Amino acid sequence: MKLSSQLVVSSLAVFVLSACSGGADQRRQADNDFDYLNTPALVDWTPLPGTEVRHYTNYLIPQGDFKGGVGNQVDIRPPQQVLELIPGARVERADGNVAIWLLRKDEADRVWQTAQTMIAERDLKVREQSDTRIETEWVTWVSEDESAPLSARYELTRGESNGRQVIVLALIDWRQGNDEVPVTYTNKERYSALMANLITARYDLDVRLEAERQANELVKQIPITMGTDRSGLPVIIARSSYDVLWARLPKILPEMGFKIEERNQSQGTIKAKYFEPDDEFWQKVGVKPIALKSVTYTFLFGDLGNRTSINVTDPQGKPVEEELLKDMVPVLAAMAKQHQ
Repeated sequence: MKLSSQLVVSSLAVFVLSACSGGADQRRQADNDFDYLNTPALVDWTPLPGTEVRHYTNYLIPQGDFKGGVGNQVDIRPPQQVLELIPGARVERADGNVAIWLLRKDEADRVWQTAQTMIAERDLKVREQSDTRIETEWVTWVSEDESAPLSARYELTRGESNGRQVIVLALIDWRQGNDEVPVTYTNKERYSALMANLITARYDLDVRLEAERQANELVKQIPITMGTDRSGLPVIIARSSYDVLWARLPKILPEMGFKIEERNQSQGTIKAKYFEPDDEFWQKVGVKPIALKSVTYTFLFGDLGNRTSINVTDPQGKPVEEELLKDMVPVLAAMAKQHQ
Protein backbone atom coordinates (compact mmCIF):
# COMPACT_ATOMS: atom_id res chain seq x y z
CA MET A 1 0.00 0.00 0.00
CA LYS A 2 1.37 3.40 -0.83
CA LEU A 3 0.11 6.91 -1.12
CA SER A 4 1.17 8.38 -4.44
CA SER A 5 1.56 11.99 -5.47
CA GLN A 6 4.16 13.07 -2.93
CA LEU A 7 3.18 10.61 -0.20
CA VAL A 8 4.57 7.17 0.55
CA VAL A 9 3.17 5.30 3.53
CA SER A 10 5.78 4.17 6.06
CA SER A 11 5.86 0.47 6.92
CA LEU A 12 4.98 1.31 10.52
CA ALA A 13 1.88 3.21 9.54
CA VAL A 14 0.23 0.58 7.36
CA PHE A 15 -0.59 -3.09 7.86
CA VAL A 16 -1.87 -4.86 4.73
CA LEU A 17 -2.38 -8.60 4.49
CA SER A 18 -1.89 -9.95 0.96
CA ALA A 19 -1.81 -13.67 1.55
CA CYS A 20 -3.77 -14.66 -1.53
CA SER A 21 -2.41 -14.39 -5.04
CA GLY A 22 -4.09 -13.01 -8.12
CA GLY A 23 -5.55 -9.64 -9.02
CA ALA A 24 -6.93 -6.89 -6.83
CA ASP A 25 -10.49 -8.27 -7.00
CA GLN A 26 -9.33 -11.65 -5.68
CA ARG A 27 -7.60 -10.01 -2.74
CA ARG A 28 -10.80 -8.21 -1.74
CA GLN A 29 -13.39 -10.90 -2.50
CA ALA A 30 -14.22 -14.31 -1.10
CA ASP A 31 -12.62 -17.25 -2.89
CA ASN A 32 -15.89 -19.15 -3.36
CA ASP A 33 -18.65 -18.61 -5.91
CA PHE A 34 -21.74 -16.50 -5.35
CA ASP A 35 -24.47 -19.04 -6.16
CA TYR A 36 -26.28 -18.06 -2.99
CA LEU A 37 -27.38 -14.89 -4.79
CA ASN A 38 -29.64 -17.09 -6.92
CA THR A 39 -31.45 -18.55 -3.90
CA PRO A 40 -35.25 -18.33 -4.41
CA ALA A 41 -37.07 -15.82 -2.24
CA LEU A 42 -38.60 -17.11 0.98
CA VAL A 43 -42.32 -17.84 0.96
CA ASP A 44 -44.74 -18.17 3.82
CA TRP A 45 -45.26 -21.71 5.01
CA THR A 46 -48.88 -22.89 4.78
CA PRO A 47 -49.72 -25.46 7.49
CA LEU A 48 -51.91 -28.45 6.75
CA PRO A 49 -55.57 -28.19 7.82
CA GLY A 50 -56.10 -29.34 11.40
CA THR A 51 -52.46 -29.11 12.42
CA GLU A 52 -51.16 -27.04 15.31
CA VAL A 53 -48.46 -24.57 14.38
CA ARG A 54 -45.62 -24.02 16.82
CA HIS A 55 -43.05 -21.27 16.44
CA TYR A 56 -39.51 -21.42 17.78
CA THR A 57 -37.85 -18.03 18.08
CA ASN A 58 -34.37 -19.60 17.87
CA TYR A 59 -34.64 -19.82 14.11
CA LEU A 60 -36.42 -16.57 13.25
CA ILE A 61 -34.78 -14.64 10.44
CA PRO A 62 -34.39 -10.95 11.41
CA GLN A 63 -36.70 -8.63 9.52
CA GLY A 64 -35.84 -5.15 8.33
CA ASP A 65 -34.44 -3.02 5.54
CA PHE A 66 -30.80 -4.06 5.79
CA LYS A 67 -28.28 -2.29 3.56
CA GLY A 68 -24.90 -3.57 2.57
CA GLY A 69 -22.92 -5.31 -0.12
CA VAL A 70 -23.48 -8.88 -1.26
CA GLY A 71 -21.51 -11.19 -3.52
CA ASN A 72 -18.41 -9.58 -4.98
CA GLN A 73 -19.28 -6.31 -3.22
CA VAL A 74 -18.32 -7.81 0.17
CA ASP A 75 -14.79 -6.77 1.20
CA ILE A 76 -13.14 -9.67 3.06
CA ARG A 77 -9.96 -7.81 4.00
CA PRO A 78 -9.35 -7.48 7.75
CA PRO A 79 -10.34 -4.07 9.13
CA GLN A 80 -7.61 -1.48 9.29
CA GLN A 81 -6.52 -0.81 12.87
CA VAL A 82 -5.39 2.55 14.21
CA LEU A 83 -1.94 2.27 15.75
CA GLU A 84 -2.13 3.45 19.35
CA LEU A 85 1.29 5.08 19.47
CA ILE A 86 0.37 8.25 21.38
CA PRO A 87 0.92 7.72 25.13
CA GLY A 88 -2.10 8.65 27.24
CA ALA A 89 -4.43 8.98 24.25
CA ARG A 90 -7.67 7.06 23.70
CA VAL A 91 -8.74 6.32 20.14
CA GLU A 92 -12.42 6.06 19.21
CA ARG A 93 -13.88 5.12 15.82
CA ALA A 94 -17.43 6.08 14.88
CA ASP A 95 -19.12 6.42 11.48
CA GLY A 96 -15.76 5.74 9.85
CA ASN A 97 -14.09 8.69 11.58
CA VAL A 98 -11.14 8.52 13.97
CA ALA A 99 -11.21 10.54 17.20
CA ILE A 100 -8.09 10.92 19.37
CA TRP A 101 -8.97 11.91 22.94
CA LEU A 102 -6.40 13.52 25.24
CA LEU A 103 -6.55 14.85 28.78
CA ARG A 104 -4.44 18.01 28.48
CA LYS A 105 -4.33 20.87 26.02
CA ASP A 106 -0.54 20.72 25.68
CA GLU A 107 -0.85 17.07 24.59
CA ALA A 108 -3.47 18.01 21.98
CA ASP A 109 -1.24 20.88 20.82
CA ARG A 110 1.59 18.42 20.23
CA VAL A 111 -0.60 16.00 18.25
CA TRP A 112 -2.02 18.89 16.20
CA GLN A 113 1.49 20.15 15.48
CA THR A 114 2.54 16.62 14.53
CA ALA A 115 -0.30 16.44 12.01
CA GLN A 116 0.79 19.73 10.45
CA THR A 117 4.41 18.54 10.35
CA MET A 118 3.40 15.30 8.64
CA ILE A 119 1.33 17.20 6.06
CA ALA A 120 4.20 19.57 5.31
CA GLU A 121 6.90 16.86 5.17
CA ARG A 122 4.89 14.76 2.73
CA ASP A 123 3.94 17.81 0.66
CA LEU A 124 0.20 17.26 0.96
CA LYS A 125 -1.85 20.12 -0.44
CA VAL A 126 -4.20 21.96 1.91
CA ARG A 127 -7.45 23.56 0.70
CA GLU A 128 -8.41 25.34 3.93
CA GLN A 129 -6.65 25.77 7.25
CA SER A 130 -7.31 27.49 10.57
CA ASP A 131 -6.26 27.04 14.19
CA THR A 132 -8.87 24.31 14.68
CA ARG A 133 -9.51 22.87 11.21
CA ILE A 134 -7.49 21.54 8.26
CA GLU A 135 -9.06 20.41 4.98
CA THR A 136 -6.81 18.70 2.45
CA GLU A 137 -6.89 18.55 -1.31
CA TRP A 138 -7.10 15.17 -3.06
CA VAL A 139 -4.72 12.55 -1.69
CA THR A 140 -4.21 9.47 -3.89
CA TRP A 141 -3.72 5.98 -2.50
CA VAL A 142 -2.28 3.21 -4.68
CA SER A 143 -2.66 -0.36 -3.44
CA GLU A 144 -2.34 -3.91 -4.73
CA ASP A 145 -5.76 -4.50 -3.19
CA GLU A 146 -7.43 -1.92 -5.43
CA SER A 147 -8.01 -2.18 -9.16
CA ALA A 148 -7.55 1.58 -9.70
CA PRO A 149 -5.99 4.50 -7.82
CA LEU A 150 -8.25 5.87 -5.09
CA SER A 151 -8.30 9.50 -3.99
CA ALA A 152 -9.70 11.02 -0.83
CA ARG A 153 -9.98 14.40 0.84
CA TYR A 154 -9.68 14.68 4.60
CA GLU A 155 -10.84 17.01 7.32
CA LEU A 156 -8.95 17.33 10.59
CA THR A 157 -10.59 19.23 13.43
CA ARG A 158 -9.82 19.82 17.09
CA GLY A 159 -12.01 20.80 20.01
CA GLU A 160 -12.94 20.18 23.61
CA SER A 161 -15.70 18.09 25.18
CA ASN A 162 -16.39 17.35 28.85
CA GLY A 163 -13.06 18.78 29.86
CA ARG A 164 -11.11 16.62 27.41
CA GLN A 165 -9.30 17.53 24.21
CA VAL A 166 -10.23 15.75 20.99
CA ILE A 167 -8.82 15.67 17.46
CA VAL A 168 -11.05 14.12 14.80
CA LEU A 169 -9.97 12.85 11.37
CA ALA A 170 -12.74 12.41 8.79
CA LEU A 171 -12.71 11.32 5.16
CA ILE A 172 -15.06 13.77 3.42
CA ASP A 173 -14.75 13.09 -0.35
CA TRP A 174 -13.95 10.01 -2.42
CA ARG A 175 -12.78 9.40 -5.96
CA GLN A 176 -12.18 6.17 -7.90
CA GLY A 177 -9.88 6.79 -10.80
CA ASN A 178 -11.16 10.08 -12.22
CA ASP A 179 -14.76 9.61 -11.05
CA GLU A 180 -15.94 11.27 -7.86
CA VAL A 181 -18.40 8.92 -6.13
CA PRO A 182 -20.10 8.66 -2.74
CA VAL A 183 -17.77 7.16 -0.16
CA THR A 184 -18.76 3.77 1.23
CA TYR A 185 -18.55 3.10 4.95
CA THR A 186 -15.92 0.38 4.37
CA ASN A 187 -13.62 2.68 2.43
CA LYS A 188 -14.20 5.58 4.80
CA GLU A 189 -13.30 3.46 7.80
CA ARG A 190 -10.26 1.87 6.13
CA TYR A 191 -8.67 4.95 4.63
CA SER A 192 -9.38 7.19 7.60
CA ALA A 193 -7.42 4.71 9.72
CA LEU A 194 -4.54 4.71 7.25
CA MET A 195 -4.26 8.49 7.36
CA ALA A 196 -4.55 8.50 11.15
CA ASN A 197 -1.68 6.02 11.28
CA LEU A 198 0.54 8.45 9.43
CA ILE A 199 -0.04 10.96 12.21
CA THR A 200 0.44 8.51 15.08
CA ALA A 201 3.57 7.06 13.45
CA ARG A 202 5.04 10.55 13.04
CA TYR A 203 4.23 11.30 16.68
CA ASP A 204 5.96 8.08 17.75
CA LEU A 205 9.03 9.05 15.71
CA ASP A 206 9.22 12.40 17.51
CA VAL A 207 8.94 10.65 20.89
CA ARG A 208 11.73 8.21 20.04
CA LEU A 209 14.00 10.97 18.73
CA GLU A 210 13.41 12.97 21.91
CA ALA A 211 14.18 9.93 24.06
CA GLU A 212 17.41 9.40 22.12
CA ARG A 213 18.34 13.04 22.61
CA GLN A 214 17.74 12.79 26.35
CA ALA A 215 19.76 9.57 26.49
CA ASN A 216 22.63 11.35 24.76
CA GLU A 217 22.42 14.10 27.37
CA LEU A 218 22.54 11.57 30.19
CA VAL A 219 25.54 9.80 28.71
CA LYS A 220 27.69 12.91 28.48
CA GLN A 221 29.25 12.22 31.85
CA ILE A 222 29.66 8.54 32.75
CA PRO A 223 32.08 8.06 35.62
CA ILE A 224 33.81 4.70 35.19
CA THR A 225 35.72 3.18 38.08
CA MET A 226 36.75 -0.16 39.53
CA GLY A 227 34.48 -1.88 42.02
CA THR A 228 33.37 -5.29 43.25
CA ASP A 229 30.32 -7.41 42.60
CA ARG A 230 28.19 -9.10 45.27
CA SER A 231 30.71 -11.91 45.51
CA GLY A 232 33.55 -9.50 46.12
CA LEU A 233 35.12 -10.09 42.71
CA PRO A 234 36.57 -7.09 40.82
CA VAL A 235 34.37 -5.51 38.13
CA ILE A 236 34.22 -2.25 36.25
CA ILE A 237 31.40 0.05 37.40
CA ALA A 238 29.84 2.56 34.99
CA ARG A 239 27.64 5.06 36.81
CA SER A 240 24.96 5.00 34.15
CA SER A 241 21.77 3.04 33.66
CA TYR A 242 22.02 -0.17 31.67
CA ASP A 243 19.87 1.02 28.74
CA VAL A 244 21.82 4.26 28.34
CA LEU A 245 25.21 2.54 28.38
CA TRP A 246 24.06 -0.27 26.07
CA ALA A 247 23.03 2.25 23.40
CA ARG A 248 26.58 3.67 23.33
CA LEU A 249 28.52 0.39 23.28
CA PRO A 250 28.33 -0.24 19.47
CA LYS A 251 30.38 2.95 19.04
CA ILE A 252 32.61 2.77 22.12
CA LEU A 253 33.92 -0.81 21.83
CA PRO A 254 34.96 -0.72 18.13
CA GLU A 255 37.01 2.41 18.74
CA MET A 256 38.82 0.59 21.54
CA GLY A 257 39.82 -2.12 19.06
CA PHE A 258 37.00 -4.61 19.66
CA LYS A 259 35.17 -5.97 16.61
CA ILE A 260 31.69 -6.91 17.78
CA GLU A 261 30.64 -10.41 16.69
CA GLU A 262 27.51 -11.05 18.79
CA ARG A 263 25.40 -9.07 21.23
CA ASN A 264 22.32 -9.88 23.28
CA GLN A 265 20.76 -7.04 25.22
CA SER A 266 18.35 -9.20 27.23
CA GLN A 267 21.26 -11.35 28.48
CA GLY A 268 23.63 -8.43 28.78
CA THR A 269 26.41 -10.00 26.70
CA ILE A 270 28.63 -8.84 23.87
CA LYS A 271 31.23 -11.02 22.15
CA ALA A 272 34.01 -9.07 20.45
CA LYS A 273 37.46 -9.88 19.07
CA TYR A 274 40.28 -7.60 20.08
CA PHE A 275 42.62 -5.97 17.57
CA GLU A 276 45.13 -3.65 19.19
CA PRO A 277 44.83 -0.07 17.90
CA ASP A 278 47.88 1.75 16.54
CA ASP A 279 50.16 4.05 18.53
CA GLU A 280 48.28 7.12 17.34
CA PHE A 281 45.13 5.90 19.13
CA TRP A 282 46.91 5.44 22.46
CA GLN A 283 48.54 8.83 22.18
CA LYS A 284 45.19 10.41 21.41
CA VAL A 285 43.40 8.93 24.45
CA GLY A 286 46.46 9.46 26.66
CA VAL A 287 46.61 6.01 28.28
CA LYS A 288 48.91 3.03 28.03
CA PRO A 289 48.01 0.12 25.71
CA ILE A 290 46.00 -2.81 27.12
CA ALA A 291 47.87 -6.12 27.20
CA LEU A 292 45.09 -8.13 25.60
CA LYS A 293 45.55 -10.99 23.15
CA SER A 294 43.89 -10.91 19.73
CA VAL A 295 41.10 -13.31 20.67
CA THR A 296 37.34 -13.10 21.23
CA TYR A 297 36.28 -11.80 24.64
CA THR A 298 32.84 -11.76 26.23
CA PHE A 299 31.65 -8.60 27.95
CA LEU A 300 29.11 -9.20 30.72
CA PHE A 301 26.90 -6.25 31.70
CA GLY A 302 24.83 -6.21 34.86
CA ASP A 303 21.90 -3.87 35.50
CA LEU A 304 22.32 -2.30 38.94
CA GLY A 305 19.62 0.36 38.58
CA ASN A 306 21.45 3.65 38.13
CA ARG A 307 24.75 1.82 37.61
CA THR A 308 26.03 -0.92 35.32
CA SER A 309 28.66 -3.53 36.15
CA ILE A 310 31.08 -4.66 33.43
CA ASN A 311 33.07 -7.86 33.51
CA VAL A 312 35.15 -9.51 30.80
CA THR A 313 35.88 -13.19 30.23
CA ASP A 314 38.38 -14.88 27.91
CA PRO A 315 37.51 -17.50 25.21
CA GLN A 316 37.49 -20.20 27.93
CA GLY A 317 34.93 -18.27 29.97
CA LYS A 318 37.40 -17.31 32.70
CA PRO A 319 37.41 -13.71 34.02
CA VAL A 320 40.39 -11.68 32.84
CA GLU A 321 42.89 -10.59 35.45
CA GLU A 322 42.06 -7.64 37.68
CA GLU A 323 45.02 -5.64 36.29
CA LEU A 324 43.57 -5.92 32.76
CA LEU A 325 40.21 -4.64 34.02
CA LYS A 326 41.98 -1.72 35.69
CA ASP A 327 43.77 -0.96 32.41
CA MET A 328 40.43 -0.87 30.58
CA VAL A 329 38.90 1.70 32.94
CA PRO A 330 40.67 4.81 31.59
CA VAL A 331 40.15 3.66 27.99
CA LEU A 332 36.41 3.15 28.51
CA ALA A 333 36.17 6.51 30.26
CA ALA A 334 37.98 8.26 27.42
CA MET A 335 35.79 6.65 24.77
CA ALA A 336 32.58 7.48 26.67
CA LYS A 337 33.68 11.10 26.97
CA GLN A 338 34.35 11.30 23.22
CA HIS A 339 30.78 10.15 22.47
CA GLN A 340 29.01 12.85 24.39
